[in-house]
Amino acid sequence: MTSQADFTPEEWEQVLEGPPSAAMIVITSHHGGTLRETFSMAKTYAEAREEHGQSELLDELVSAKPEIDHTRYHSPEELKEHSLTRVRGAVALVEAKATPEELAGYRKFILTLSERVAKAHKEGDEAVSDAERSAIADISVAVGPPAA
Repeated sequence: MTSQADFTPEEWEQVLEGPPSAAMIVITSHHGGTLRETFSMAKTYAEAREEHGQSELLDELVSAKPEIDHTRYHSPEELKEHSLTRVRGAVALVEAKATPEELAGYRKFILTLSERVAKAHKEGDEAVSDAERSAIADISVAVGPPAA
């Protein structure tokens, strides 16, 4: 099984940043709900910790507090592009060092986190806004195809 020890400190930091970077893309895709959406991210991490044991990699990932990038960007588009780059880099690291099952679990965690964050704040009559759906689609492309 793959664990934090299989990554350099810099690589592990990047792996840790992948999921919250994806969540930030969703949070900033539409106005309103930031507090609820951020709380939803923390709750998703807590729930994943309760499911301890499925993957050592994910266990170590969710036991760390999700760190949000506090870099000031000039636009939501700049934040989105930077965050998608972080997500792609994190997935590439996991793909290079983890088993296919662990990679699939990492990808699934990122997408599940993104979807839960999107659903945390109702957008009009819809649970998820068009902007959030678009953000999730971009994240889905960045994490790559699910395992066959």
